[in-house]
Amino acid sequence: MITFKNLERASFAHSVIYTALLIVAFGFHNPQPETVILGFSHGILWILMSLACLYAARARVIPLRIAVAVAVLGGIGPFFGSAEFVREQRRRAGARQQPGSGGSPR
Repeated sequence: MITFKNLERASFAHSVIYTALLIVAFGFHNPQPETVILGFSHGILWILMSLACLYAARARVIPLRIAVAVAVLGGIGPFFGSAEFVREQRRRAGARQQPGSGGSPR
């Protein structure tokens, strides 16, 4: 199921895999098959995350800003998408805390 929380978790998992790829490729001088496995995982996850986020943006599960961060910038580094999920989560938490929105005031 495509929910904000599931997409956020997948984005963080993608960031962890990408971090592992960078560490293995540059820190351990590109050992095989580890680099290939992590690189392939990053590529497949980026494609799947891009498609899922574009669908979620169209379904209004996430803002278009997150979908663009994941789909466009995610190929360079998935950290952009993870950061946007954190930013949106904080924005939503702040909106729930505003007086008159059903939450308790700050």
